[in-house]
Amino acid sequence: YYHNYSSNDAATANTVNKLVLRDGSGNFAAGTITATATSAQYADLAERYSSDAQYDAGTVVIFGGDKEITMSSTGYDHKVAGVVSSAPAYMMNSEAGDDASHPYVALTGRVPCKVTGTVRKGDLLCTSDVAGHAMAGEAKCGHMIGKALEDFDGETGVIEVLVNLM
Repeated sequence: YYHNYSSNDAATANTVNKLVLRDGSGNFAAGTITATATSAQYADLAERYSSDAQYDAGTVVIFGGDKEITMSSTGYDHKVAGVVSSAPAYMMNSEAGDDASHPYVALTGRVPCKVTGTVRKGDLLCTSDVAGHAMAGEAKCGHMIGKALEDFDGETGVIEVLVNLM
């Protein structure tokens, strides 16, 4: 007959010299983690930028305004910064503000995007005259947001796009 008694000094919080223990949801906190990623839950690389207003996910933004970024409002604007992300996979500059003051802007990857007009899957997208929306456009260096991953027929709506600033 053998008794195996053990105890541990673990915590679910980011605590020095403690074992890491997952909470009831399976999550844990840690300072710096070195690991190999094999998958990501979401599909874009995004960075926080100071914005002059709070913008919804999918809004097309440009560099300018009172802060670093503002909503686009002109077609073929070469100042295009990207699309406000709904759930970024990789978050750069994460300590700069919050979603209201410093939204994550998708720089590359798959995100929902506000569009206007007729868009066909594979069309190149650029800023439009409709504030915060992209449109199918001509290939012009420095003006392109990315490519449409869905068709759209209507005045305004939201589709999935591949952000690939060009």
